[in-house]
Amino acid sequence: MTATLRAFMIKEFRHILRDRQTLTILLLMPLVQVVLFGFALRSDVRDVRLVVVDPSPDHATLALRARFAAAGRFRIVAVTPSMQTVEIFFRRGEGDVAIAFDPAFAARLESAGPARLLLAVDASDPNTATTIQAYARTVITSYEAEIGAREGQPVRIVPEIRMRFNPTLESVNLFVPGLIALVLTLVSALMTAISLSREKERGTLEILLVSPLRPWQIIVGKVMPYLGLAFANVLTALLAAWLVFQVPFRGSLALLLAESLLYSTVSLSLGVLVASRTASQRVAMLVALLATMLPSALLSGMVFPVASMPPVLQWFSTIVPARWFIIIARGIMLKGVGLEYLWRETMVLGAMTMVLMTAAVRSFKPRVA
Repeated sequence: MTATLRAFMIKEFRHILRDRQTLTILLLMPLVQVVLFGFALRSDVRDVRLVVVDPSPDHATLALRARFAAAGRFRIVAVTPSMQTVEIFFRRGEGDVAIAFDPAFAARLESAGPARLLLAVDASDPNTATTIQAYARTVITSYEAEIGAREGQPVRIVPEIRMRFNPTLESVNLFVPGLIALVLTLVSALMTAISLSREKERGTLEILLVSPLRPWQIIVGKVMPYLGLAFANVLTALLAAWLVFQVPFRGSLALLLAESLLYSTVSLSLGVLVASRTASQRVAMLVALLATMLPSALLSGMVFPVASMPPVLQWFSTIVPARWFIIIARGIMLKGVGLEYLWRETMVLGAMTMVLMTAAVRSFKPRVA
């Protein structure tokens, strides 16, 4: 190793040590990644929301309902006499599985005939749906064996399985709406943070200081091109989803595009806030990756269900914009629901836009003043 190379390496090392923001992020990023991956990557499913359809309750249906409640995996959210209510729970995203009993369930069990019931599972997440189906079958089989041993004769319970919204259990139907959120996050938040921080490093923001533009006008002028680019990316992603992967689209295209623009605005606001709070382009890129890409991939429910995460991460996921957009995208594309079912998620994204944009403008103003 030559003296020149050694001196150059020492200079770079000192430069890194002097850049406290970059050094802090580089030291914290592995810890954050390990914690997030360790707690978020869960293959099991917990807190399964169960809707019970029991048109004529009897001792057998009540006993089986108690078995589901005591299994530790299921939480009964409603008991209804009609299947029409189940559709509402599924479309609102408030139910994961429904069990519908035959009106003569107890009589068929006592007569040694096959007692029938229906298991309807929300299969918009096929991996979770398969696991939920296995859990439900285990509870039913256990109850069936207990009744047979007690009665001294074989008892048959025949469940009919129905997968809603994704009957073929295609995993691509799960991932494509989430990938749209990741693409929009990458283009909107990351590119905006890098672009604004690059202007600060080059000193070109000084030119804007002598112009009559106000801080919010500077921000709008910088982010509008990326908003148009994000809109074009949504169209490209949807076209690929239809033509390449044959992902079903059952809802309103106009509503999905409007929601995509709203989500892009949230990501743009977050990118502006990151750029206004960081001192260099490198730090802005690291912070944007840490604050947007990792939570969007792990805590949004894109791959792993939020209900299976620890309570702390479930709470933290509520401030991740991608979680709400993925619910909207899956609801429109797979379930065909409209704004009457998605108004809550839309309001959350709207509130996030107002809060982040206000914080970004206020943070940006003293920096350029």
